[in-house]
Amino acid sequence: MDDALLTDLLTASNPLPEELDERLAAQLAFVVEVDRLKTVLRQSPLAAAARRENDAEHSWHLALMVILLAEYADEPIDVGHTMALVVVHDLVEIYAGDTPLYDTVGAATQEARERAAADRLFGLLPADQATLLRGLWDEFEAKSTPEARFAKALDRLEPLLLNWMARGGTWRTPGVTAAVSRARTSAIAEASRALGAAAEAIIGEGERRGWVASEA
Repeated sequence: MDDALLTDLLTASNPLPEELDERLAAQLAFVVEVDRLKTVLRQSPLAAAARRENDAEHSWHLALMVILLAEYADEPIDVGHTMALVVVHDLVEIYAGDTPLYDTVGAATQEARERAAADRLFGLLPADQATLLRGLWDEFEAKSTPEARFAKALDRLEPLLLNWMARGGTWRTPGVTAAVSRARTSAIAEASRALGAAAEAIIGEGERRGWVASEA
C-alpha cells in the first residue's frame, strides 16, 4: 500500500497502539476505515424517516433479507455465503461513491472507479483476507454463482420496496418509466421467479397509481 494512501486513512489521525500485533492492527484499521460506509448516501428514501438511506443501512437490510427470503431462490444457496456477499458488495463505494441505478452518466465510469476502489480498500487487509474479500466482491459483480445471483436480486428488490413506500422515490428520476424500472431490475427474476413476480406486481401497481411514469 502506497504510504500516501495510508496517510489518508481514518486511523492516521489517531493511530492505534503500537504494541498491537501487525495483523490485528491491519484488521482493526480496516474495520475503522469502513466506518466511512455509513456516510455514503444512496438515492433511495427510507420508509421510516424523511431522509435517504446510507450504504451501511442498505447492506444490513440486504443481509436480513437473505435470511428471510432465501427460500425463494430458484437455485439452492448457502445463506451464510450470500450474507457475506451482500455485506461486502458496496464497500468499494467508500472511495468510488454510489452510482444510482438510473444514473446513465455515472454508469459509464462505474466499473473503472469501483475496481480502483477495490484495489485500494481490500489492499489494506492482510493478504489472505484481502484475497477473500476481493473474491467476494468479484463474485457478486460477475453474478457467477447462485449466491451472487440471489444477492444481486435482493440488491434490486430492496430499492423497489423503498420506492413503493415513498410513493415514487427514485422512480421519479427524469426519464425513468415503468419499462425502464423493469429493465433495471430484471436481475430479480433471473434468480427468483417468485420475487420477480413480486417486483412486477410492485412496479405494475406503482404505474397504475402514477408513482412511476408509463411510456409516453
